[in-house]
Amino acid sequence: MRLHKLTLAALAVVAGLSLTACQNGDDGTGQSAPPSPAGSASTNGGSGSSGSGQDGGSASAGSDQGGGTGGTGKGSAGKGTGSGTGSNGSAQVARCHTDALEITAKENTISGDPDGTVVVQLKNRGGSACTISGYAGVDLKTASGTVSAKRTGQQATRSVLKSGQSIAFGITYPLNKTGGSGVRITGLLVTPPNETKTVALAWPGGASLPVTDGSGTPVKVGPVGSAGQGG
Repeated sequence: MRLHKLTLAALAVVAGLSLTACQNGDDGTGQSAPPSPAGSASTNGGSGSSGSGQDGGSASAGSDQGGGTGGTGKGSAGKGTGSGTGSNGSAQVARCHTDALEITAKENTISGDPDGTVVVQLKNRGGSACTISGYAGVDLKTASGTVSAKRTGQQATRSVLKSGQSIAFGITYPLNKTGGSGVRITGLLVTPPNETKTVALAWPGGASLPVTDGSGTPVKVGPVGSAGQGG
């Protein structure tokens, strides 16, 4: 009987220990809840992520702004190029046109020369500078028809005429020393270089040309600038 009581007592002790162990286990689980700061850490982690995202956004915005600045730089460079192109275009000078030229002719034969000389002057009466180069077209109107002048073959140079400036070329023709009436000259036709519009002038030179066999024109013309340049 005593043995049975001892056994029951031992079982009671074991049961008490088991109950205590269970209560300690419950307390451990309850204590594990405070690591909710770990949850806070997780929340902080989320904020960190958001901050990282914000940092990333800021970096992205900075990159975009940097790109924008770069774009502005390129735009400025483009403007500079356009400005340069505009300056080059404005530096070009247009050709002298017939309508912008005042054309006159005068006798300029020097005593003792075998041939007569007429100087034709072209004055820029336009409001801006113009360029002129080459040979003018020259025709003498005669009682027997038109006589076209032949080029001398001299090198032509390019000249810029400011408003009011002049340039000239010479026409040489044979003097009629035959004693006869020769071929009477009735007028002068001048077409500026690279132009198609002709100006009719009075002929200021000798009244006639000697009669030729028709093998070639005796009248010659030099390039613009070959007879000097006036102011």
